[in-house]
Amino acid sequence: MENDAPVGRRERKKAATRTAILEAATSLFLERGFDAVTVREIADKADVTPKTVFAHFPRKEALVFSTENEQQDRLVAAVRDRAPHTTVSEALKAHYLAEIALLQAEPMSRIMALMEDTPSLIEYAERMWLRHEDALIAVLTEEFGLAEPSAEIRFYARFALQIPLMARQADPESAIEVGFGLLDQGWARYGSAQR
Repeated sequence: MENDAPVGRRERKKAATRTAILEAATSLFLERGFDAVTVREIADKADVTPKTVFAHFPRKEALVFSTENEQQDRLVAAVRDRAPHTTVSEALKAHYLAEIALLQAEPMSRIMALMEDTPSLIEYAERMWLRHEDALIAVLTEEFGLAEPSAEIRFYARFALQIPLMARQADPESAIEVGFGLLDQGWARYGSAQR
């Protein structure tokens, strides 16, 4: 048991440092804008070195999107833990709408406004979100009992992850409905209706 105590303290200190960096960064970003704040200023406010900031966050943009792992866990859980007789698309629709609602509530709405004003943050957020593709493919592959993902699973995951990115530029509920309608029913049905 004695061996566990130092590790516990070290982990608590690491978590406290990470929290201090995030709080300093968020405060400065909201006060002055993302581009106007340097990593050195964040480090000074958090009472750490810039090297420590980068030890916790590989890029300045990562300070705005610090919950990437939790976001991926929620995405996977939405599929894996969905109610019986709920399709994957239905589960993802509900999940996306819940995530959008979280982003529209305080304090995230202020972070989203900051992001919308900063092109580099939009680009980073989109790349970050699409990195969840492998996790979505893995949970779908497991669900279907396959040793390797099929081409259909790969396409589905790629397209499904694009839907919330498109939804943020429009009425989210309608855009998500349209996106999954096309994904589930296929382009052929839409194309034949347009002739």
